[in-house]
Amino acid sequence: MKKSIARKIIESHLVSGEMTCGSPIQIKIDTTLTQDATGTMAYLQLEALGINRVKTMHSVSYVDHNTLQNGFMNADDHKYLQTVASAYGVDYSKAGNGICHQVNLERFDIPGQTLLGSDSHTPTAGAMAMIAIGAGGLDVALAMAGMPYSLKMPKIINVQLKGTLHHGVSAKDIILKVLQKLSVKGGVECIMEYTGDIKQLSIPERSTICNMGAELGATTSLFPSDEVTKEFLTLQKRPEDYIELLPDEDAEYDDIIEINLDQLKPMVAKPHQPDNVVEVSELKGMKVDQICIGSCTNSSFTDLATVANILKDKTVHPDVSLTISFGSKQVLRALAASGHLETLIASGARLLESTCGPCIGMGQSPKTDAVSLRTFNRNFFGRSGTSSAGIYLVSPETAALSAITGVISDPSEAEFTKASMPESIVVDDSMILKPEFISKQQIIKGPNIKPFPVKRPLSDIHDEVLLKLEDNISTDHIMPAGASILPYRSNIEKLSEFCFHVVDPTFHARALAAKNGIIVAGENYGQGSSREHAALTVMHLGIEAVLAKSFARIHRQNLINNGVLPLTFLHAEDYDSIQQGDILEIKDVTNITKDKCLTVYNHTQNNEFTVLHLLTQKEINMIKDGGLLNQLKKQLQK
Repeated sequence: MKKSIARKIIESHLVSGEMTCGSPIQIKIDTTLTQDATGTMAYLQLEALGINRVKTMHSVSYVDHNTLQNGFMNADDHKYLQTVASAYGVDYSKAGNGICHQVNLERFDIPGQTLLGSDSHTPTAGAMAMIAIGAGGLDVALAMAGMPYSLKMPKIINVQLKGTLHHGVSAKDIILKVLQKLSVKGGVECIMEYTGDIKQLSIPERSTICNMGAELGATTSLFPSDEVTKEFLTLQKRPEDYIELLPDEDAEYDDIIEINLDQLKPMVAKPHQPDNVVEVSELKGMKVDQICIGSCTNSSFTDLATVANILKDKTVHPDVSLTISFGSKQVLRALAASGHLETLIASGARLLESTCGPCIGMGQSPKTDAVSLRTFNRNFFGRSGTSSAGIYLVSPETAALSAITGVISDPSEAEFTKASMPESIVVDDSMILKPEFISKQQIIKGPNIKPFPVKRPLSDIHDEVLLKLEDNISTDHIMPAGASILPYRSNIEKLSEFCFHVVDPTFHARALAAKNGIIVAGENYGQGSSREHAALTVMHLGIEAVLAKSFARIHRQNLINNGVLPLTFLHAEDYDSIQQGDILEIKDVTNITKDKCLTVYNHTQNNEFTVLHLLTQKEINMIKDGGLLNQLKKQLQK
C-alpha cells in the first residue's frame, strides 16, 4: 500500500488497534502542550494520577489566554502552573512569550512526531508534518503520564492544491474555501493532508491552514516536511530537527478534494459560523467599526509584516479601531528589527500583548451592533463579548486594507508587497523556564483553585429535559470564554453559574433545582474549543446524558471522560418529538453493552424512540464508573 504522511506517522506510533477507518486505535504521544485556560485542570488531574515526572519526550505549559490580571485569580493560576510544571518536569512559557501554537511552531514542533494539546487548535503543528491533535485536559494529563491516546482511525483526505495564488489572495482564503466546500462538520473523524502546489506556501502560511482545520471538525491537518520546512527550521537554529517526510508517489487516500488556486478570490466568513463563507467582493463597501489582527491563526512575522506593508505611510480610518496581537516575542522582535513595528505604530493601530486576547473574548469587545473584521478562526455568536456584533473572519490583507478605507475592501485590487520570512531572527528562549524539579510541597495553589468534581457511577436515568438546543451549538454556547468568566476556570462550582448563560440565563438555577437532567441538541453539538470545562460544568450540574443528532469529536470525548452519556438519535426526526420539560427515561441504561441500541421512553409525550451510544467497550466501562478518573482510581486500588 502506497502510504500518506498521516498513515506513516500513525503507523510508527501505533500502540494497539487496526488502521482501518473507524476502528479504535491507540497511539504513542511524543509531546504535549497545555495553555492556562485549560491547563490548571489538566495539571490538577495529572497530580491525581500519582506519577512523579511526566513521561513524554517533551511537554510545555503556556500562559497565553488569561493574561488580564483583574484580581488575584489569573495571577494565582499562573503561579500554580509555574510551580506544578517545575515539579513534574514540564517547560513553562511565561505570559508575554507568545501564543502556544506560534511558539511551539518556532521552538518545539518536529516533523514526524505526535503532539497532544489541551487546545483545539493544536493541529497548527501540522504545518511541520506532525500528527497534532487537540483534546481535553484529562486526555493530555494521561499522555503526560505516559499513556497512549485513544481515538478512532480517521479517514485520510487528500486536499490537492492546484495552481498559484494571485496577488491579494492568501493561505487564509484557502482554508476558508475548504470550509465553504465541506462545512464545520465536514472533517469530523478525518485527517486533512495537503499536497500539490504547496512550495509557494511558507511554514506560517501552512500553519494558518492547519490551524483552521479545527473548524472543519477534523482530527488534524498536515503538510509534508520538505525544503520549506528545512528553511524554517534552519532559521530557527534547529536544523537537526529536520527530516524529509513526503507521501509515497501515488499514495492512497480515502478521498480527494481539489482546490484551484488560480481561481481563488479573497474570502470572508460571515456571522456566526466559520463556514458561512462568501467572496469578499460580495460584501465590498460594508462599513466597518473594528478590526482585530492576530490570534494563533494569523500572527506570524509574514502576516504582520504584510499588514505593515499595506499600512505604510497611511493611517487607520477615523471610524475604525484597529488592534494587533503578536504571535510571539520572537515575532515582535523581528518586526522591530525590520522597521515594520514603527509602521504599525505610526498607522494608529493599537498594539496588544503577544497573547490570544480578543480571539477568546479577553478584551476588545466591539461596540453595540458593530461590524468587526477579525483574522481569527472563530466567529461564534457572543464569542467577542458583544452579542449584537457581527464578526467576520478575513485574511490579514483584507483586514489591513479595510482598516484604511473604513469599509470591507478587496486586497486583490490594492498595490502592496507580500512579506517573506526574514533572513535571520533572534532566538531568545529566556521566557521559557526549564523545570527545577521542586518538591510537590512547593506547588502553590491559590484560594480559587478548587478540586475538580467527580461524578457518581452510572445509575438509572429518569430525568427532565432541561434544555433543547439547535444545530451547531459550540462550547462557547455551553461554557463561554471572556475576561469576566475565564478567571474561574479552576473553580468548577463557580464557573458552572455561567453554563449555557448565552442560551438561557435561567439554566443554572433550574439545573440546581432539578439536581439531575438531560440535554437535547441538533447536529454537531459541542463544536469549537477543546475546553473540557464545557463537560465538567454540565456534569457538575447533574446532567446525566446528552441526546444529539451528532457530536463534535473533542466534546464528545470530554463528556465520556467525565461520565456524561452521549447518545445519538437513530432517526433524526425523533429530535422533533421532544420538548423542553419532557420527562425521559432511558431504559436499562445500567446494562449498556457494545453495539446495542438504547430505548428512550418519553413519559410526557407517551412515546418511545431509539438512540445509539456508539461507545467502545473501554468507554462503556468508563461511563459505568462515572468517568475516567473514577476508573483510574478503581484500577489503582486493585
